[in-house]
Parts: sequence; C-alpha cells; structure tokens
Amino acid sequence: MNLIGSTGYIGIVALMFVENVVPPIPSEYIMPLAGFLVAEGRLSLVGIILAGTLGSTLGALPLYYLGWKLGEERLKRFAGRYGRWLALSPEDVERANQWFDRHGATAVFFCRLVPGVRSIISIPAGVNRMNMPSFLLFTTLGAAVWTSVLAYAGYLLGSNFHEVEKYFDPITYIVLGTIIVLYLWRVARQKRKTKS
Repeated sequence: MNLIGSTGYIGIVALMFVENVVPPIPSEYIMPLAGFLVAEGRLSLVGIILAGTLGSTLGALPLYYLGWKLGEERLKRFAGRYGRWLALSPEDVERANQWFDRHGATAVFFCRLVPGVRSIISIPAGVNRMNMPSFLLFTTLGAAVWTSVLAYAGYLLGSNFHEVEKYFDPITYIVLGTIIVLYLWRVARQKRKTKS
C-alpha cells in the first residue's frame, strides 16, 4: 500500500507492467488497493483505471515481441523436439495458428479478462504477427475492462479491498486447475501417439 500511496499513478503503471511480464503481485491485489486509495480521496478513479490500463498494455508488449521473435517455424521445431513434455506437437502449433488467424482479435480481448492467461495471450499474438494497432487496441480494451472492474470493486469495498481476492481467487484456481488437467491429459495423449 505504501508503494502505491507514495508513487501514485506512476506506481500503478509500474506494478501493472511488472505483473504482466513476471506476475509476482496479482492485479487482483494492485487495482483494488488503488480503488481503496480512491475511496480515501488520495487518487481519482479515472486516473487509476487509466494508469492500470496503460501498465497492463505496456506489459503485454515484451511477450508479444517474444512470440514475434520465435515465429511459427521455430515454435514448430521447438514443439517437435520438446513437445512431448509441453503437450504440444508441430501440428498443434499449426492448428493453434489457424485458430488464431480466425479469432485473433476476439481471443486477445477476452483472454485479457481471464486470470492465468491474461498475459500469455500476447505470445500467440506475436507468433501470428498480429497487426500491432489491432493488438494494442484489443489488449487495451480488455485491460481497461479488467482494471475498471477491480478498481471499482476496491473503491466500493473501501478498507475491505482485500475481500476482492476472495472472489477472484476461486476463479483463478478453477482456470489454473483446468489448464493443469488439460496439460496432463495432453501429455498422456502425446506419449501414446509417440509409442504408436
């Protein structure tokens, strides 16, 4: 709280940037805390939403460029070599790219609202060379919705801003649990394919 309280909007931008690249502090904590500071009259609601959205959008860029740098062919080669442990085959990469070609903008927008995959969606966007203005537009829109919900929840809860985590934590665990189960299922299926 002291960091955001002392650095204000700049601190929110920095924390949301870092949260997107390497998530040590979840946005489910940062933005409700900022909302609490609005309730105390120390910051403005519009200001924290803009700062959170800017930080989140800037934080999406390093992963986008990572995907861009890897490219489809290098990712296919990587999947061919290590795919068994990643539950990923070169064919999966190709199918995912085709899916992303059809749903790219929609996927970027909606995935920005899903805990656990909010940041990761930037990688396939980069791999598929998604048009930068479109990527920035849909990333910004998704980030704006996410930060607005969390900031407003923190504002409404006031000093009980930490209660927001109680509602978002189960959603995060469900999403991550589903991802883990699907991962294990795909690893087992990949092993069966390799044996046959």
